[in-house]
Amino acid sequence: MGLLSIIRKIKRKEKEMRILMVGLDNSGKTTIVLKINGEDTSVISPTLGFNIKTITYQKYTLNIWDVGGQRTIRSYWRNYFEQTDGLVWVVDSSDLRRLDDCRMELHNLLKEERLSGASLLVLANKQDIKGALTPEEIAKVLNLENMDKTRHWKIIGCSAYTGEGLLEGFDWLVQDIASRIYVLD
Repeated sequence: MGLLSIIRKIKRKEKEMRILMVGLDNSGKTTIVLKINGEDTSVISPTLGFNIKTITYQKYTLNIWDVGGQRTIRSYWRNYFEQTDGLVWVVDSSDLRRLDDCRMELHNLLKEERLSGASLLVLANKQDIKGALTPEEIAKVLNLENMDKTRHWKIIGCSAYTGEGLLEGFDWLVQDIASRIYVLD
């Protein structure tokens, strides 16, 4: 029995999921993690490196790796790819000048073999800000329709500030991962 088989058996028993949350800096990744966990979001500082938050969501344990998005640390993202079940890509829908950079970074991530089986949730964040692009517009800018057809993905509009859309997004992500990894109860 190989190491991966042993790890899968352990994960099945514990109903654990590893979620990697990435995106450009200031897109709202840390605020989303705190909001989902019911924590205070009034004072947030940029993530320099990464934060790990373990939360119980539905009947699963989610180990969420919130990784900083500054240009200087993006090259380190690959250090967090191993055993990722779900990838959450957070987009600042109101930051129109950085959407090309956002698309390029996402497509670079999606080329990574270690992320090939991960479900992809794109959170079009900051929908509460006037002038933000809709999820449909973000999907078009990110060229999501032309992704590898075997990848499971969904885009959801959300606001980390109000919490709108976050549960819908994480509900989809958890169910999609569970349908691939676990026998649904």
